[in-house]
Amino acid sequence: MGPMPVSAIVARGTDVPLTGEWVGTLDGYVNAQIQPQVSGYLIRQNYREGSEVAKGQVLFEIDPRQFQASLDQAEGQLGQAKAQMQLAQINVKRDTPLAEAKAIAQSQLDNELQQLAQAEAAVKTAEASVENAKLNLGWTQVRSLISGVAGQAATQVGNLVSPQSVLTSVSQLNPVKVYFSVSDAEYLALTHHSATGNSDLLSGASKIPLTLVLSNGETYTQKGHIVFVDRQMNAQTGAIRVAAAFANPGNILRPGQFGRIHAETQVRHNAIVVPQSAVAELQGTQQVYLAGEDGKVHVSNVKLGPQYGNNWVIESGVPAGAKVITDNLQKLREGAPVAAKVTDFQPTASTQPAGR
Repeated sequence: MGPMPVSAIVARGTDVPLTGEWVGTLDGYVNAQIQPQVSGYLIRQNYREGSEVAKGQVLFEIDPRQFQASLDQAEGQLGQAKAQMQLAQINVKRDTPLAEAKAIAQSQLDNELQQLAQAEAAVKTAEASVENAKLNLGWTQVRSLISGVAGQAATQVGNLVSPQSVLTSVSQLNPVKVYFSVSDAEYLALTHHSATGNSDLLSGASKIPLTLVLSNGETYTQKGHIVFVDRQMNAQTGAIRVAAAFANPGNILRPGQFGRIHAETQVRHNAIVVPQSAVAELQGTQQVYLAGEDGKVHVSNVKLGPQYGNNWVIESGVPAGAKVITDNLQKLREGAPVAAKVTDFQPTASTQPAGR
């Protein structure tokens, strides 16, 4: 029999951008629980659930009558304190020259000076009570401290609420945050790439764009970026949490959604890439079949690197320029004659786990 016809590719060094993929959970960029600062009966809800609200907008109102009465009482007590202070000032002003002229005892003036100091202190205390009463009255109007989308009301008009009650939540959704976890091995690999200048994905000044693929398979039009990497590894999951931010015009994305984050993790320069069909496994050892210049098959043990689309990056075992056989592997053996037909091969990018 003549040489077996096989297809082969020429191994050439090429730059291979490797991409990582992680499952992400969407959340508001800022999430605020709206709670009252005073207790009372809820008398009004001033927003529509699910609508956008502005910072400072009144969302709920609590019955203000009790707090208005407390303010009126505090203002009355302030007026009494000021009257006492004015009387003390008159007494001191009248008796000071008399004490200097020895017309009255010095001890009488000393008592009046003490009464004036007490009156001034009482005025300051009353003024603080008035300010506190004004704050309590103002807090009967429960406002949003951020701009965003307000959620469903957690309590109804007519209920008695307290500072422990959660009335609703407001989330800033533009931009929106996406949280995902990077395994310990992936994290070490990414920090190593950053140290060697191959990638700066996890650095604070990372310029590498992130792609978000939604749960329906669509790619989100806006690109994202890393916001922060958590301070510690989760001991239970062996992963570290990473937060990314994506612009969200129109508030299309909502907290609780899931998606997949894609990002370029490194670039392998002059990497040898072969199709998956060219790699065979024998007792745990990966092998490729090379078509030698002598027209015979030569088996080479290889060390596989990361997967790249439907291809493998070869760490060792395939020199540049070698002809790698891509079909009929089951029929080949060391030294078998072959007639290799070289075909064009252009490796294509795909999303792969970053830690490989």
